[in-house]
Amino acid sequence: MSERERIFVTCDIGLEALDRLRARGFEVEVYDQVHPPPRELVLEKVRSGVVALVTTLRDRIDEEVFAAGAAAGLRVVSQIAVGVDNIERAAANRHRIPFTHTPDVLTDATAEYAFFMMGAVARKLYPAEVQVRAHQWTTWHPYLPWLGDEVTGRTLAVIGTGRIGQSMVGKAIGFDMDVLCHNPSRSAALGAFVTSVRRVMDLRFRERLSTRRQSIEVASLEDALRQADFVSLHVPLTMPGTAAAPTFHLIDEARLRLMKPTAYLVNTARGPVVDEQALAKALREGWIAGAALDVFEKEPLPADSPLRDESLLPKLRLFPHAASAARATRLSADPDVGMAGRCVQGALDVLEGRYGGDPKRMPFVVNKEAF
Repeated sequence: MSERERIFVTCDIGLEALDRLRARGFEVEVYDQVHPPPRELVLEKVRSGVVALVTTLRDRIDEEVFAAGAAAGLRVVSQIAVGVDNIERAAANRHRIPFTHTPDVLTDATAEYAFFMMGAVARKLYPAEVQVRAHQWTTWHPYLPWLGDEVTGRTLAVIGTGRIGQSMVGKAIGFDMDVLCHNPSRSAALGAFVTSVRRVMDLRFRERLSTRRQSIEVASLEDALRQADFVSLHVPLTMPGTAAAPTFHLIDEARLRLMKPTAYLVNTARGPVVDEQALAKALREGWIAGAALDVFEKEPLPADSPLRDESLLPKLRLFPHAASAARATRLSADPDVGMAGRCVQGALDVLEGRYGGDPKRMPFVVNKEAF
């Protein structure tokens, strides 16, 4: 009996998804602790001859890992995430090892979380609950101790109009919002999307589902920031020198100063898209009304982060990179539904030589250019 090929999984992605690998004849070893495995353990497993490495954003997969893998028979790195900031693409290409990700299946989960974050910070849901739990709710008053801001009927700027950004627009339509769209990289598809949304908005008005005719426009980043009541970020992280329009610190001090003092910022994209020092200053000095963040420049959020300033608590909501943390989205073994299923599918496509064994044709392979 031949020895089974082995897969090392750096985080438990759910029994049902992992059993798909086992059912295909692979021996699957899972690091079952909450925190990520030590780097030396990852290197040890790669050097021992695993054919696939299943990773998360917490794992640094660089030249050392790819070199060790190339020497020992590693055939694929499969990541349970859309982002691949932790994977050194150039190293993967040098060693001709494909790596995969899990696009699309977390689109609606992420967009709805961003929308809920927006409502939570604007309507001050957290301070309201604290008031009840701390026995501070003693009477009713028209405007004390605070008032929140409505979402319905306001203007939303969606910065980044890929799948998640477009899903965010779809949710805004139902709240009678006007929408400003901005894409850092030009996209021919954006015009067609805006035209379609405008037709929906017109139909809602004709059918009296909205009391006024909503609007959607494509805008420059600066115009979007100046005009919006809410700014929601949905861009990938790109660094200076790697893209024509890099998104690192896209929202910096200068751009925060463009926003209305009554406006709110929401970030479910990547932490470094926002300059956190500048954001803390903007909140302290009242340049903007508030912010809600699910991602940070360093994760977990460091103890000395300026965002932990207690004075910011009423106007700043902080969440633990949880926008995709919905049961089906994270754990479904169905590759059309869940990240776990899509992660496993990406590995199987490579390991079983699907699509004629050509990584360029495999839908979840990121570094197609290497093949």
